[in-house]
Amino acid sequence: MDAARARKLADRIQQVVAEMLERRIKDPRLGFVTVTDARITADLGDATVYYTVFGSEAERAATATALESAKGIIRSEVGRQTGLRHTPTLTFVHDPLPDSARHMDDLFAAARARDAEIARQAESAQFAGDADPYRFEEDRAGDSDDEDSEDEPSAGHRAR
Repeated sequence: MDAARARKLADRIQQVVAEMLERRIKDPRLGFVTVTDARITADLGDATVYYTVFGSEAERAATATALESAKGIIRSEVGRQTGLRHTPTLTFVHDPLPDSARHMDDLFAAARARDAEIARQAESAQFAGDADPYRFEEDRAGDSDDEDSEDEPSAGHRAR
């Protein structure tokens, strides 16, 4: 199957499932669910629907159970609205992306806090030696000619 057509079909499946969860499925175990994505195999045999649930781990587990019990009703509606000869089997998968994003935000906040602490400590810091430890040409004027000759290659090792 054409990849563009499969993507359109997956988008349509996502819409149908979201509408079903919002309007027709009245299971009390169903929490605050958001359908984030849907993907379908090239042979149109299997569709994977990704979702997130706002709430605790217990609410996620209850929502997963509710989705599994309503899978048949949702699949029949997907078949009716897509007009496919063979309706794909549906698999519901909890989308870990929002949890990963939340974890990344926490890591960024911790890094910003550590950076602020280091910047606070750096305000009162002093150099261990000179503020500018590098040598300049004015400083080399008083040096002996022996050091300059070490920088030049010897007669036997001249660059070509």
